[in-house]
Amino acid sequence: CLHSGIVPAVLCGLPSSLPVTTVVSGGGDGTIVSEIFSVLSICSSSLNKDEHSVEPSNTKCKLANPSALIRHSCLILTIIAQYLKSTGRNSAIFMLTNSQKKQLARLSVLAHHVSYDDKTKASFQLQSSSAMLALASILSLESGTLVESPISEIAMPLIPRASTLSDHLKFSPGNENEPDPGNFTGKLPYWLGVRDGCVGLVDFKLKLGGPLAIQQLCASGIPLLLIGLLSNPFLNPSQENECLNDRVGLSPIGVVWTISSLCHCLSGGALIFRQILIRNEHVKLVSNLICDVHLKLIKCWTGPGGGRAGVRDIINAVIDLLAFPFVALQNAPGLPSATASVSSGSLLNVGSPGQRVYMEDKDTVKAIEEDMGKYIKILVEVGVPSIILRCLDHMELHDLGRPVAFLAKMVCQRPLAVQLVSKGLLDPNRMRRLFDLSGPKEVMLDALMIISDLARMDKGFYEYIKGASILEFLKSFLSHEDPNVRAKACSALGNMCRHSAQFYSSLARYQIISILIDRCSDPDKRTRKFACFAIGNAAYHNDVLYEDLRRSIPHLARLLQVAEEDKTKANAAGALSNLVRNSDRLCGDIVSKGAVQSLLELISDYAVSALNPSRNDSTNESPLKIALFSLAKMCAHPLCRQFIRSSSLFHVIGRLQQSPESSIAKYASVIVSKVEP
Repeated sequence: CLHSGIVPAVLCGLPSSLPVTTVVSGGGDGTIVSEIFSVLSICSSSLNKDEHSVEPSNTKCKLANPSALIRHSCLILTIIAQYLKSTGRNSAIFMLTNSQKKQLARLSVLAHHVSYDDKTKASFQLQSSSAMLALASILSLESGTLVESPISEIAMPLIPRASTLSDHLKFSPGNENEPDPGNFTGKLPYWLGVRDGCVGLVDFKLKLGGPLAIQQLCASGIPLLLIGLLSNPFLNPSQENECLNDRVGLSPIGVVWTISSLCHCLSGGALIFRQILIRNEHVKLVSNLICDVHLKLIKCWTGPGGGRAGVRDIINAVIDLLAFPFVALQNAPGLPSATASVSSGSLLNVGSPGQRVYMEDKDTVKAIEEDMGKYIKILVEVGVPSIILRCLDHMELHDLGRPVAFLAKMVCQRPLAVQLVSKGLLDPNRMRRLFDLSGPKEVMLDALMIISDLARMDKGFYEYIKGASILEFLKSFLSHEDPNVRAKACSALGNMCRHSAQFYSSLARYQIISILIDRCSDPDKRTRKFACFAIGNAAYHNDVLYEDLRRSIPHLARLLQVAEEDKTKANAAGALSNLVRNSDRLCGDIVSKGAVQSLLELISDYAVSALNPSRNDSTNESPLKIALFSLAKMCAHPLCRQFIRSSSLFHVIGRLQQSPESSIAKYASVIVSKVEP
């Protein structure tokens, strides 16, 4: 199994002609896996004559050393399951067949050997650990779905109680009361850890056991025990010098299960969240698992959980843990959302316990909100942004989804954004890699959001964005087949023009304005909305781009007339305002292309609700205020002023001076005072 991916499939009797994603019944009668389960059944009877054999067998024999046979049988099942998982097979049916009777029988025999644990004999402790390894590894084939399956329903009652799992985690191989402590871990193959199985069962129970299982495991002290496993030395500070580095009992797969378990414990309430993450030493401990030195060791690891896939798995597990508060607070009521327009790092939300907390546990969300400042400070002090950036260099392009999603979430917090940029987030070579069209689309989308959010946050980031050399990418993204890419490219360009005119000359040089104007007629509504936003900002600071923007006027006027989102109409009205803000060069087109008339008609359409607002009307969200503001700006120019005065709709503006909404009444009064002689 270690040397060939074909062997696990052969042992399960799986056809080689089908893709690994095709779920077929494996481990049927006549396969090696079936015989191994039969051996375990025989051993069960041999150890306990009163125990009924869970898999029928006509074989009758007396075993000299059933414990060793159980251990080796379980280890074979473990390695088969782990290598099936590594090849992308995500169903225990590959080993347990599609017969629910056989599934129950095979899982039950493993559960029996887990519970058959005579704590006076080290051999039985190894037997129990090996059985847990096999059970956890087989069930891990199911846990990738995060949805309870028939097999997980069968398995859940067979997993030991929370208190029993807690006792297994507390067990110390270095305890002087245990016989043969020096050889304890040596009796397992080097690529497996003696605590892997227990942690794997904890992880399975936390993922699929529901809120009650999480409460029970947290009440049994599991979170701090898991933290203790990741610490070294651990368990008993008074015996610190006696704890050796190889006594932790976790392989790379066991470490990933431990981190995943901690992540799911976080949904156990505010106290658990603070216990795990609002501790500088805990965040540092977890972050060290994805430092350069450790990742290089994992990459060189030749057993399961090693290589590039192992590097990916541990980085993703740590990121899921550290990103939990960001996911839990996504657009939570009362929180300012820096990315309310387009979501950042949404890949991390899928299946996250933070997502469930956000949806179901408002008390914990409130606690996380209160502690978010502390948490961000801890992340900065530990240097998490820098560590995540370096992780990108250890991963293949197609595996970058979660790390880049986490970067996109961190960028929305100024202290984290500052550290990320200072550590080379916007390095041209890095951005070129993230914008590579051969990579995952979500990486490209989150990279666009990183640019957009940094540009929105502070003009101080403009120089770094300029140094990233991304305008050629942004130009091409404006014509991308995916509307999400087009929309986010428009948003990024708009924010790059938000604070100053620094990018105006670059937009002209790369001939981007013409494509932006075309996006105002894009079939995608979000792209139209952000294209108007970008054009408005491209006209705001000076009139350098006015000639390039002249062609946008009929597009903007049309958006005011057709059925469109209020926000898009507001952006279009604001853009027209900015096209007369810095000079009168475009006033002729503003009048002749129907822009002023479109603004007057829009104001007329919204006037009734503005004069008689009901509780359900939201004038704050309507484009009326922006349209009035835009007309007020146009009144500074004689040509526009004359057109407004002669319009049959001018009297509507006069009536709006009586609006109960003060800002609407104010803008209407400004227009009337400027237009009337």
